[in-house]
Amino acid sequence: MTQLDVLYRYGAAPTERAMLALSKVRDVYGVRRLEFNESARTVRVEYDASRLTGAVIHQLLRRAGLDIVETVSMILKPEDTVPPISVQPSVA
Repeated sequence: MTQLDVLYRYGAAPTERAMLALSKVRDVYGVRRLEFNESARTVRVEYDASRLTGAVIHQLLRRAGLDIVETVSMILKPEDTVPPISVQPSVA
């Protein structure tokens, strides 16, 4: 089993109908977990990559009625990290 996570940003908030359909996405063999972050408008999907692909996960969410805007990279870019604080040597 190869576990992967993918993060999607969605536009419009999911309707009640879409949330019911998304609960059925959890029943798909290979989908391990769906985690919503309402403030960031993202959904994180944990799935078994030996059974499903990222494209299949994307289609499952779209068909359930989720308005996916983009796939968000979960890898920090060097410019996203905090720059180190330069330490000046002390002279006594």
